[in-house]
Amino acid sequence: MFLGIDLGTSSLKAVVIDQLHQVRATAEADLTVSHPKANWSEQNPADWDQALIQVCSALAAQIPLHQVERIGLTGQMHGATCLDEQGSVLRPCLLWNDGRASDECLLLNQQMEQLTAHSGNLAMPGFTAPKLMWLKRHEPEVFQRIRQVLLPKDYLRWLLTGVFATDPSDASGTLWMNPATRQWDDTLIEMTDAQRDWLPEVFEGPEETGSVTTEASRKYGLPRVPVVAGGGDNACGALALGISQPGQTLISLGTSGVIFTVSETHQTCPEKTVHAFAHAVPDRWHQMTVTLSAAHSLTWLSTITGQSVTEMVNRVSVSNQTETQVQFLPYLNGERSPHNDPDARGLFANLSSSTTVDDLCLAVLEGVAFSFCDGLDALRAAGAQIESTLSIGGGTRSKYWLQMMANALEIRVDTSDSSMIGPSLGAARLAMKNQKLAYPTEQMTDRSVPTGARRDYYQSKLINYRQTYQAMQQIRAREG
Repeated sequence: MFLGIDLGTSSLKAVVIDQLHQVRATAEADLTVSHPKANWSEQNPADWDQALIQVCSALAAQIPLHQVERIGLTGQMHGATCLDEQGSVLRPCLLWNDGRASDECLLLNQQMEQLTAHSGNLAMPGFTAPKLMWLKRHEPEVFQRIRQVLLPKDYLRWLLTGVFATDPSDASGTLWMNPATRQWDDTLIEMTDAQRDWLPEVFEGPEETGSVTTEASRKYGLPRVPVVAGGGDNACGALALGISQPGQTLISLGTSGVIFTVSETHQTCPEKTVHAFAHAVPDRWHQMTVTLSAAHSLTWLSTITGQSVTEMVNRVSVSNQTETQVQFLPYLNGERSPHNDPDARGLFANLSSSTTVDDLCLAVLEGVAFSFCDGLDALRAAGAQIESTLSIGGGTRSKYWLQMMANALEIRVDTSDSSMIGPSLGAARLAMKNQKLAYPTEQMTDRSVPTGARRDYYQSKLINYRQTYQAMQQIRAREG
């Protein structure tokens, strides 16, 4: 059997599968995010450790863990976990949705020709390298003590194996790797004031990086088996759906939102804020756009209204309401694609005394869908041919939202049983010994097809959505 571990933003999840891809056990432990200041987003790696202990205990209650043959890792990308020479954590991890390094990105993007020639990507505050530049300016005492920088999933590897290692898909999001070569790039490292010896060795996703140590085996209850390199959460989410061949596409409706399409070469389009990264399987790459606050926008609305996400979405989906005048911009933590704007902010427009919570919920669902429309347009401008997509993430629980996505994007949206398992399944598949049979084509369990009768409504609101963002840009410009 094979264990996949997914260190997400809101929880740590794990799945155990057998040789036939049948799920034998699953477990999950919640995590919290700290926001010490506006645009800041952090987690304490000690919480990841405790979550891993909790998850392994829950798995052991379901199956004998000594049957696990290999382990695969995945997780949230871009996080900067800084260790000192003893391997101790120097400060909380700066997460993927942390926007404090905007000034550092402006400096890097002034060297855009050199930057994009080596990385294929613009500098964005969420990426790892600009965060280290920020630490050098604002926390020099921490920066001077750095001896190792690990991505979140690779910190779990350090706990399990005592090995510093990573993979090309996750490392692509640091801005230190050239995704075309799938190796660290000395020019990028020098541009961002980093040091080569801070960075772990790069292995392809299915390659073994080390084995569970005796100490870790006692601590987590895991056998002393090999741990493979794994991949970033989006790449592993794709592998969970069997998406490993050029042209295959998925949308992810998780905390963040992603459109992910596979390519056979490194195809760049930085001017549209399209990410061009290595895939988690060898000799494959992908293009990707990112909505920073997808399902997170619903979670935020839930905290404001005091009503659960499930309650709000279910009530709207069974009502007769299909339209609202309320407009929502889901830029609660800035936005990546296509704006690369960390200072963008969320907005409700067209509120009135008759506006209800149902209007707000419907507007949030629509606003996220329109952000995906921007991402789809950017990918098509980058040369991607996308006519249909698989879906993954917590948002796929809502058939209502998936139908809205199909209507707004004007493409078919399919789901499968694996959609609800997510990146941990992709990580487990990377751990399988027979990689030729690791990524089967998924059987579709549901399909959402665009409804022509709704086309005019969504096109009109999409135009308003884009105009609202442009108006907010002008207001911010006047305010300085």
